[in-house]
Amino acid sequence: MSIGNNLKLLRKRKGFSQEDVSQKLGLHRSTYSGYENGVAQPNIENLIAFSGLFEVSVDEMLKHNFSAFEENDWRKLERSWKEKVSGSNLRILTSIVNENNEDLIELIPEKARAGYVSNFEDQYFLQDLPRFHLPFLPKDKKFRAFSIDGDSMPPLTNNAIVVGEFVEDWSLLKSHVPCIVVTKDEGIVFKFLYNQLEDARSFMLVSANPLYKPYEVRYEQVMEIWKFKAYISSEFPDAQLDNLGLSAALRDLQKDVRELTLRKI
Repeated sequence: MSIGNNLKLLRKRKGFSQEDVSQKLGLHRSTYSGYENGVAQPNIENLIAFSGLFEVSVDEMLKHNFSAFEENDWRKLERSWKEKVSGSNLRILTSIVNENNEDLIELIPEKARAGYVSNFEDQYFLQDLPRFHLPFLPKDKKFRAFSIDGDSMPPLTNNAIVVGEFVEDWSLLKSHVPCIVVTKDEGIVFKFLYNQLEDARSFMLVSANPLYKPYEVRYEQVMEIWKFKAYISSEFPDAQLDNLGLSAALRDLQKDVRELTLRKI
């Protein structure tokens, strides 16, 4: 099995010509033709680009021999993204309770953020984290707290603690919801999330501070999503925030994001 043969079958499945793929991804046709013919091997950047275009993960492109696929196999492959985002393949979170059988919230401090991205499924790593209880939160939900850094989400300040509710089914998330998103490449980020799963298999992440540009994250890059429920800070929010024009700028930014999404559709 070669990656080239898989690319050819994925391209034909989409009804694209080699010229179509080359133009969509900004490649020379001879370069792309060389990948399909096995003359050259695509680098990781091109594999990621093919993954987005053909809506198949890099892992699936490298692991499977699509020549052996029957129609049922293709349908299962094309539904695989929905299984992940709907929570079918997500783990069950382990909960730690106190002496009153109340669920405790694990805190991911700044020094543990990098470790969390690599060990978020490791119960021993989680057991070593600080924990606390907030009695006003629903008892039938799972919550986790994250220390955030930077100034991308005013009025929250640097080192504020954001408490999030675990989201199992990502497809049900509405747009413009503040979320903690745990990603493979970006680590832990706190942004407004715009749901583009049906149209682009991705999320658009937008900061409240207009100085930070929105950016797109493919669903394969996302490991966890926690919907904002509360925050804890030792600093009082800036009451003069509107005087800086940030609210108006944010509204303009939201409009731009909506227009960008519509253009993609």
